[in-house]
Amino acid sequence: MVTDRLNRPLKDLRISVTDRCNFRCGYCMPKDVFGKHYSFLNSNALLKYQDIERLVGIFTNLGVHKIRLTGGEPLLRQDLEDLIRRIAGIDGIRDIALTTNASLLTSERAASLHEAGIRRLNISLDALNPEIYARINQVPVPLQDILDGIRNALDVPYDVIKINMVVQKGVNEDDILPMCEYFRNTGAVLRFIEFMDVGNHNRWDLDKVFTAREIIDLINPVYPLEPIRANYRGEVSKRWRYVDGQGEIGVISSITQPFCTDCARARLSAKGEVFTCLFASSGYDLRPLLDGNLKDDEILERLRRLWLQREDRYSMDRMSNLDSPSDGRASQKVEMSYIGG
Repeated sequence: MVTDRLNRPLKDLRISVTDRCNFRCGYCMPKDVFGKHYSFLNSNALLKYQDIERLVGIFTNLGVHKIRLTGGEPLLRQDLEDLIRRIAGIDGIRDIALTTNASLLTSERAASLHEAGIRRLNISLDALNPEIYARINQVPVPLQDILDGIRNALDVPYDVIKINMVVQKGVNEDDILPMCEYFRNTGAVLRFIEFMDVGNHNRWDLDKVFTAREIIDLINPVYPLEPIRANYRGEVSKRWRYVDGQGEIGVISSITQPFCTDCARARLSAKGEVFTCLFASSGYDLRPLLDGNLKDDEILERLRRLWLQREDRYSMDRMSNLDSPSDGRASQKVEMSYIGG
């Protein structure tokens, strides 16, 4: 096991398989930036499945045992199940998850992803009100398609299905209680995420953050809650359950209650760069190492040194500087659509 300068181990690798998405959510891929003239990666620039498989095998020797496939929208990548099977066959990998907007999650796809090795799904859904939903997503995909996709997933024996709602003040906080009502007693875990300053184009403002405390204070009088213990050290979501036994929710508070001290995640971009923080301004390009015929042990040593030097704690630094003028540090950050959430 390797630890960084803040004594954080490397356990979790998040892999973006594409930078493309069929949604244009303002907090991730605003339509005025990621429009029809935006230059996405071509297929030749994407990391090949055999290279991803190789890198996952190397990362396991550093302590990685959890994989999450992300995008963009990962279901846009062809033959994704082939990659999942490759990863599932690697010794040391104990958990493979997938993040999706569920627009392409047919009943057949939900079943094939599970058969290939996916055991946990994270599904993004920011509103149940069709008008709010359309305003956030900025694409003509019916809300019912997403709800059908979620139902298709619930019909498959996944270990965990999480529904992720990014809450923005003045945008969709009125849908918090309807979301609770809809997903109570379904088996899905509803998670509320504070609006974060990811990327460079989402026009983030602290005044737009509907805080974790406000979320709990809104829900608790209607659906009484009690806190429950984390499943493991470093779990990003604070867990709560309904007192009446109708399920649980989570709250991810990157803005008001940063969890950098327990972050054990690295991220691999769709074209082969490793990022040691969601808010990083640059990554470490592995393509030259893969194309240069380096042995696995040599790549392993490069990655070990990268993690040993890691000292990222962006969210904690942001919190301590909220009342101070910006010094311009990390003014350009990698886009979330490029490395996943």
